[in-house]
Amino acid sequence: MPIKIPDTLPAFNTLISEGVRVMTETMAVRQDIRPLQIGLLNLMPNKIKTEVQMARLVGASPLQVEFSLVRIGGHKAKNTSEDHLLSFYETWEEVKHRKFDGFIITGAPVETLPYEDVTYWQEMKEIFDWTTTNVHSTMNVCWGAMAAIYHFHGVPKHGLKEKAFGVYRHRNLSPASVYLNGFSDDFQVPVSRWTEVRREDVEKAGSDLEILMESDEMGLCLVHERAGRRLFMFNHVEYDSTSLADEYFRDVDAGIPIKMPHDYFPHNDDTLAPLNRWRGHAHLLFGNWINEIYQTTPYDLEKIGTE
Repeated sequence: MPIKIPDTLPAFNTLISEGVRVMTETMAVRQDIRPLQIGLLNLMPNKIKTEVQMARLVGASPLQVEFSLVRIGGHKAKNTSEDHLLSFYETWEEVKHRKFDGFIITGAPVETLPYEDVTYWQEMKEIFDWTTTNVHSTMNVCWGAMAAIYHFHGVPKHGLKEKAFGVYRHRNLSPASVYLNGFSDDFQVPVSRWTEVRREDVEKAGSDLEILMESDEMGLCLVHERAGRRLFMFNHVEYDSTSLADEYFRDVDAGIPIKMPHDYFPHNDDTLAPLNRWRGHAHLLFGNWINEIYQTTPYDLEKIGTE
């Protein structure tokens, strides 16, 4: 089934060109089924790029999904036009009366700040609490994952001496997990962060947290909270082939000291195009997440949060 997004959203033509099935409002109303309601709280500066990355993965599902774009109300985006935000986004205040089957909370370029120093931290706390009553399952990514696991479980983040940056091998620690169905035992995931969440802190937080993916070099990648149906993804399976290159050359051009991303450019030659070695597992993870939502969410949206 296709993903339903506005016809004029910039991601529409990009997804069509990649073979992702999308549908118009007219096409959607002909189908006598309830589409899954998936929301994206987009905290990234370049919102259009993140929209495409997430819609690509959500839209690969065989289920009909209605994709809603949400933003923080009191924060002004620096790299996305106001026209785009007004045309395609709603603030959380405008959607908080709604129920969602799934909700994605992205990373944000504030990870080196203490959570309490983030200008929109109070609103983030309200949103996290709102997901408990209005969302069936949440996918938290990068800073969004660190902030969520801190909010719900008190798990701290720790600063790194240098940026964790590149493509790293990860291990499948729970092959029987519904979220890792079809995953190989060993796979690669892009990493781009200045902080980390540590295994010992997660283990201290209680048995409700299950570690699903881990790297010997980069530590934790994916944690599942059983009771709250929350996933905490600390890395970037959603990244495009060139996302790490874009970050690398941005810093090089700005004169910011940055190491070449680990195991990313062929032969460590940054003049060569990188190969995407994580795309299949990214689709598997999001497909498994959406399938689990479909299997367990109430048909009546209003019953979400009351189970």
